Amino acid sequence: MRTFMISWIPQYLQILRSPSRLFHGCNRLLTSRIISYYDSVNQCEKELPKYFNFASDVLDEWLQLEKDGRRPANPAFWWVNDEGEEVKWSFEELGFLSRKTANILSEACGLQRGDRVLAVLPRVPEWWLLSIACIRAGIVFIPGTSQLTAKDILYRLQASKAKCIITNDTLAPAVESILPDCQFLKAKLIVAKGNRDGWLNLRELFAVTSADHKCVKTRNEDPMLIYFTSGSTGSPKMVVQSHSSYGIGFATSSRYWMNLTPSDIMWNTSDTGWVKAAWSSIFAPWISGSCVFVHNMPQFKPTIIAEVSITFHSIPTHYKFMTLKHCLSGGEPLNPEVMEKWKIQTGLDIYEGYGQTETVTICANMKGMKIKPGSLGKAVPPYNVRIIDDHGAVLPKGEEGNIAIQVQPSRPFCMFSEYLDNPEKTAACMTGNFYVTGDRGIMDEEGYVWFVGRSDDIINSAGYRIGPFEVESALIQHPAVSESAVVSSPDPIRGEVVKAFVVLAPAFASHDPEKLTRDLQQHVKKVTAPYKYPRKVEFVQSLPKTATGKIQRKVLRNKEWGKA
Repeated sequence: MRTFMISWIPQYLQILRSPSRLFHGCNRLLTSRIISYYDSVNQCEKELPKYFNFASDVLDEWLQLEKDGRRPANPAFWWVNDEGEEVKWSFEELGFLSRKTANILSEACGLQRGDRVLAVLPRVPEWWLLSIACIRAGIVFIPGTSQLTAKDILYRLQASKAKCIITNDTLAPAVESILPDCQFLKAKLIVAKGNRDGWLNLRELFAVTSADHKCVKTRNEDPMLIYFTSGSTGSPKMVVQSHSSYGIGFATSSRYWMNLTPSDIMWNTSDTGWVKAAWSSIFAPWISGSCVFVHNMPQFKPTIIAEVSITFHSIPTHYKFMTLKHCLSGGEPLNPEVMEKWKIQTGLDIYEGYGQTETVTICANMKGMKIKPGSLGKAVPPYNVRIIDDHGAVLPKGEEGNIAIQVQPSRPFCMFSEYLDNPEKTAACMTGNFYVTGDRGIMDEEGYVWFVGRSDDIINSAGYRIGPFEVESALIQHPAVSESAVVSSPDPIRGEVVKAFVVLAPAFASHDPEKLTRDLQQHVKKVTAPYKYPRKVEFVQSLPKTATGKIQRKVLRNKEWGKA
């Protein structure tokens, strides 16, 4: 049986081991040569290299070890779909094909170092080739989810000034509809079996393009990726990540949180447009020499995932469908109640982690650590994580404040470079010597960080500050609650009060709503501080969620306050 690590968008990861597949003594050698070196950079034991390129300094190193017979026989990349199609590449084949792709971008598309490319593709093998090809050529790669509309694509092309767009047959018409307004666009590349007028065809160009390509020499601070990330106000911001920030910054979490080795296979089900794909489908597994496994599932299908033995990283909702051996969670907080039920049913702990598009892994429950259910774990090097007040002063242990990363006098290399073309937003996320994440939390006496809520999710009711997560954690312990979302609701006396939107378990769907409301209110008063109980309760069929499965409290909050 093959063994896998599966990663799901925000929440969970499992790593499986197959001792029989390890080469004699090779893991120690591989770890000391590649992973240990970059981990030591994160640990501030070695200097950050002045020049770094993930393709040449990591992937090509694994390629050479593979050719020398010093890496397990795993493929580097393994892709399948529902039609029975399968693609497997070794690191040598990945190198060959990504060099061809780099030449296509430079020659057929006419792109130069520093140019930007918007790639809007589903989980197809070409997405991985294009991402590595851009790194090789020094081209800035901008991933976009395939759920983008024509309006979304136009905004991204205009804001980024991208010179090339890469997509498939499905989204090509949307791109064509906005072409008159895309003044910076010079090339259109399509990933499709057939031709389309006005488009270069990637698959056809493979047949006539050389694989002779020399990787550019990139500085550690040169831009490598741009991700569009939404805030509470305004249009999505462009987060710039450098070659070293993501290229080196995941070494420690790959080694100690994800616990990856060259013998592992990792399956990350994130959409290619989300940052989790970069985390768990490129940088973390490949810096450890692991295999990246991909199933081209347009939608989540638990029956497919249940058929394989895997390491899994997913959102909390999906855990009920999985069979796992080592589990990680990230992207949104995991209720202790879910963790407890998971441990009872599987015998396994869930190792929670925490990060942002602007960072790598900020906190994590790493191997060897005591797990405190509901905690985000401790700071991951090189970050110095603190809880600060609104003026940048560090708060005592146990006091709620802003989760922040120290950036003065020395800024960690694995931080985003800037919000592109938005110096105001870039400056606004800094307070004193700290980068402020926008999340509220508490640090206990042992250094564990506890998530309270997004700063804009915090409810201030008659002077009491209430985090939605703690109320939701209390609600989920009641058998009637399948899931819930807690937001502020206007109140003429208290200013705002706690309101809970509750999806009922099927067995309680026919119960009297008024009695059920009272029961839930009393339940919350018993489980947590009484002032936190939801004074308003609304039963709903479903909760609004992002494409990655995160609950959109903002949508519910805006509804309560009469905002668009």
